[in-house]
Amino acid sequence: MSIASLDGILKIFGGSDPTPEEQDQLAKEVMLMTLARATAADTNIKAIEVETVREVLKEHTGEDFPVADVRVAAQSAIYEKAPLEKYISSAAKKMRDDDRLEIAQALEEVINADGRISEYEISFFNMVANSLALTPAQLMGLKPED
Repeated sequence: MSIASLDGILKIFGGSDPTPEEQDQLAKEVMLMTLARATAADTNIKAIEVETVREVLKEHTGEDFPVADVRVAAQSAIYEKAPLEKYISSAAKKMRDDDRLEIAQALEEVINADGRISEYEISFFNMVANSLALTPAQLMGLKPED
């Protein structure tokens, strides 16, 4: 089954705590959804945007995502049922801190890929960071000593 089916995302609404394997899958799906959706700022998803998302996903997850998975995740009918913020916020409650931060870092890479940052991209990043419940300190990489 393709990760683009977003079964992990849909499962979190069941209420049970995910296993470590399910958390891994959930992190990949949220990253796929987030990065793919970043390409859908307009109705014209450019091939270069999809390739950038695929490269960043490969770097962060170690998996090759087909172009079709990225395009399906960007335009998925799932967003008709609830906004992306709701899915990310719900998923974030079940995710590890490092996974949530890695998604924000991956999104930053996608946003900076073309060397230009639009107001929409800043708003989208802020929405994602808030939905992931990331603090400014986490985003800046500040961690207390152990």
